[in-house]
Amino acid sequence: MAKVLVSDPVDQAGIDILSQVAQVDVKTKLPLEELVKIIPEYDAIMLRSGTKVTKEVIEAGKNLKIIGRAGVGVDNIDVPTATRQGIVVVNSPEGNTIAAAEHALAMMLSLSRQIPDANKSVKAGKWERKKFMGNEVYKKTLGVIGLGKIGAHVATVARSMGMKLLAYDPFVSKERAERLGCGLVDLDFLFAEADYITLHIPKTPETANLINAEAIAKMKPGVRIVNCSRGGTIDESALAEALKAGKIGGAALDVFDNEPLGESPLTELGSNLVLTPHLGASTAEAQVNVAVDVAEQIRDVLLGLPARSAVNIPGLNPDVMEKLRPYLKLAETLGNMVGQLAGGRIELLNIGLQGEIANQDTQPIIIGALKGLLSQALRERVNYVNAKIEAKERGIRVIETKDTSVRDYSGGSLHLEAEGSSGKHSVTGALLGDGEIRITALDEFPINVPPSEYMLFTLHRDMPGIIGKIGSLLGSYNVNIASMQVGRKIVRGEAVMVLSLDDPLPEGILKEITKVAGIRDAYTVKLS
Repeated sequence: MAKVLVSDPVDQAGIDILSQVAQVDVKTKLPLEELVKIIPEYDAIMLRSGTKVTKEVIEAGKNLKIIGRAGVGVDNIDVPTATRQGIVVVNSPEGNTIAAAEHALAMMLSLSRQIPDANKSVKAGKWERKKFMGNEVYKKTLGVIGLGKIGAHVATVARSMGMKLLAYDPFVSKERAERLGCGLVDLDFLFAEADYITLHIPKTPETANLINAEAIAKMKPGVRIVNCSRGGTIDESALAEALKAGKIGGAALDVFDNEPLGESPLTELGSNLVLTPHLGASTAEAQVNVAVDVAEQIRDVLLGLPARSAVNIPGLNPDVMEKLRPYLKLAETLGNMVGQLAGGRIELLNIGLQGEIANQDTQPIIIGALKGLLSQALRERVNYVNAKIEAKERGIRVIETKDTSVRDYSGGSLHLEAEGSSGKHSVTGALLGDGEIRITALDEFPINVPPSEYMLFTLHRDMPGIIGKIGSLLGSYNVNIASMQVGRKIVRGEAVMVLSLDDPLPEGILKEITKVAGIRDAYTVKLS
């Protein structure tokens, strides 16, 4: 039975889901050396922000198949090392969307109306109404940096409160921004025009210290800044200086470069600064949501299914997963077949997408084809996480072509051509209306057969007696033929024969098949 380690506190609902398929051990606050010591026992680890899954931990996790972060950020996980090791890393990109958005809005309003200091004053027995004069957000301009799900929800609510919206996000279309009521602008324009700025971005090399002294100098005097996204996206020293100088009217921060905050120039500042201890996802509802979301993904991976929110599988996200699932199976099946036909050392893979399939997100389809291509050589070592890395390290060139005009099948077709140690071979396949896979061409010869576990392909001259001789030979070895089909371009020319077998071919029979008069070559394929 699979084993899952839960190394940070998560909601019981998540643990209950994992318990359906695995032994679950809850061990929190483990020292690094202890985690490294026990991780080889586990197939999966589920964590929050407390556990650091370092390179050392990942390399020690010889049985690890998936690392699940019950939250959005994965900065406490060495994702590149996990990817190289073929370990899926998943998060819960939507589980705390509402909680984080509401916290950002609460921070903005708390800052505007000085609620934390006013609360403290009343509790101290004071009644200082004049001291706590606030500001309305109505008709003010809010600059939203990052229009993902959280930023979009903040924008929607802020718009309903009568705020004007500007947004900066290099990965969002102008049309989407406009649907949210945002004017999509460059960063300098946003800095110059916004009365409030809210950040909803990950910490990357591009976003580290995005708000720094230079950026602050471009901002409108008295601007208020809210950060409930990721620490390290604001230069805290520069922010403190600007708050002291009055350049910035106020700031509300839930995340910090170092957490817990500890010694910081921020803690010396007064009423124009609101600080909370990373509470963006801290609602009862969000904790259930992220625990359930990640536990379900861990369960699926342990059952051999793909994860819906894998951060280290390009293009494979919840929005496209269901639509692409049949195509991924098609790509993997064809890749497996053409890899066996072309031989062990593959140099080039041509991937042709025709019809409707060419309109899909092609990265996952290419990865599926590479996974199938390498599966015979690498077995369980290759998966959707590391297939591209393994292909690159083996010097396999990948060429992709698209043709949306082909309409042979409603879902389109996929054509793979590989050059390997056994020469150049190609396989074409398509999906029928019910999602069933069909092999529609082999080395450009038209056929129409479903894939099966054991398959025999022959290249031969189209002449009487060939089929009978092959059938008799297989019968003499007690190999049962489930189905047979011949594909040819012209009568009495070259042809291919495809046989689906109930049994694997005994050793040595392939050589005998090639001795049959008229047979030019023969290949076997085994599909799991």
